[in-house]
Amino acid sequence: MDEMIRLDMAHVLVPVDDEHARQGCELATELFPGEKFLLLHVINPANAAGYNPEPGVPGAAEDWYAREETETEEYLEELRAHIEQRDDDATVDHSIKIGRPAQIIVERVEQGDLDHVVMGSHGREGISRLLLGSVAETVVRKSPVPVTVVR
Repeated sequence: MDEMIRLDMAHVLVPVDDEHARQGCELATELFPGEKFLLLHVINPANAAGYNPEPGVPGAAEDWYAREETETEEYLEELRAHIEQRDDDATVDHSIKIGRPAQIIVERVEQGDLDHVVMGSHGREGISRLLLGSVAETVVRKSPVPVTVVR
């Protein structure tokens, strides 16, 4: 039988954070054409450490998070359009969470409705290259579903 009948779509998580996200999206659409994708971006509170609001300035942290969320929403919409342009049969949703990226990604996978994770890696060299980067390495070790890492 040359034609395979599928009863349900694969649901693929594509964590996105930076320029490596587009590579992950492209690989995901190549590996899983016509499937359902969930783009997940995690806003890491540790990144706010570089933003030092003036002590006593009310709302500075909230303003930072609001800007991050707005920029992320725009970026996720760009990626959604990119995926849909490459694969018009794909279904694309997205989600923005706040927390530690590896932990949030693994928790999302553990909810049980995902079949695969496709994610980019930062392409580190030397010893850190062997570890894939801390987020990718943690997801690979802890994910209950297969994980594909692209560099």
